[in-house]
Amino acid sequence: MGDASRLRILDLLKHREMCVTEIVAALGEKFTTVSQRLKLLRNERLIARRREGHHVFYALADRHVVDLIHNALAHAEEHGTAASAQPEGDD
Repeated sequence: MGDASRLRILDLLKHREMCVTEIVAALGEKFTTVSQRLKLLRNERLIARRREGHHVFYALADRHVVDLIHNALAHAEEHGTAASAQPEGDD
């Protein structure tokens, strides 16, 4: 969840199941890069995959992952807002 690229994949998948080629196109990254990220997310049980002929489709593992995504994005937004409102030099 701490990696922006993996979070983008999860955000894409919260809307619908997607084929690997769709994810690659949406992210504008190399197939191998996206595949590695998908593998990591699968190993963490955040996403599930299914094969249909030559195509591999990915989806969120369950609805709890949607809650995780919302919470992570809300936390990042809150943290970003607090950091930008903090005067320089105050750490």
